Formats: sequence, structure tokens, C-alpha cells
Amino acid sequence: MIIADLAQIAGRTYPARRRTQNLVGGASPIQARNFCMGYVTLEPRGGQVPWHNQEQEEVYFILEGTAEMCLGQERAVLRAGQAVYIPPGVFHQLTNVGDTVCRMLYCYAPAGDVAHWRQELEGTLPRAGIEAPPLPEGAWPQCVEKPADT
Repeated sequence: MIIADLAQIAGRTYPARRRTQNLVGGASPIQARNFCMGYVTLEPRGGQVPWHNQEQEEVYFILEGTAEMCLGQERAVLRAGQAVYIPPGVFHQLTNVGDTVCRMLYCYAPAGDVAHWRQELEGTLPRAGIEAPPLPEGAWPQCVEKPADT
């Protein structure tokens, strides 16, 4: 039996003020061929999974808090207990708009790395409205900061 324990998974902190811990895939002890899954903590008032797209289809499930979900040109506020489906290739962004942390699970398939993790750490994310489609009107701005220590 292989068990992934959040208390034992350091995870990674990203410039957009979030911490991601792989539960299936990545650095997790659990590896699957057909999907990846992780636990994300978004800091209050702006912690974010920045505007990006990927080849895999994905689901975000909000466990705690409130977040603005941008999907293509749609924008909605998600609350604990809600899930959203993200089709392959569609640009999307999730931003904590609340005063407390927002925690969520993601699951995408097929398994494999997604480029936006590396792009965010390198400061090379496609910028909304420039190298990527624009965010929906009124959306929280995309974080494109490169970390100071890399």
C-alpha cells in the first residue's frame, strides 16, 4: 500500500502566493499513469494559479474559502464544496478573493507535467492579452512575477 500524507509532503511555494503539494504524480510517493492530483493553498487576497492553459483536462474542487475562477472569457466566484471542469487547451486562472486561505484539490488527466509550473518559476508565463488571450473583463490581474531568488 502506498500512502501520500500531506503532513509529509513539503510541496512547493510559487511566486503567485500559493503552495502546491502533489498527492498523485510529481514528487508524491503515489504515481498513476492516467491522472495527477494535488492539494493547493492560496494565500488570502490574491494567492493564485495564474492564467495558463494545458493539454490535459482538469477539475478544481474548492475545499475551503472563496476564489474567482476565470475560464476562457467566463468569470465566476467559487465557494467551498464547488467543482469546476476545465477543458483541454482553455486558458484558466484561479484567484483567492477572500480574507482567509483558500484550499483546493486539482485533478488532471492524462498524467504528466504541466508547463505553467516551470513557466511561473522562470517568469515566462504567457501574459494575458499579449502572448495569451485576455482575461475576462473585471478579472483579478494575472501574476507574472519571477521569483527574486531564482
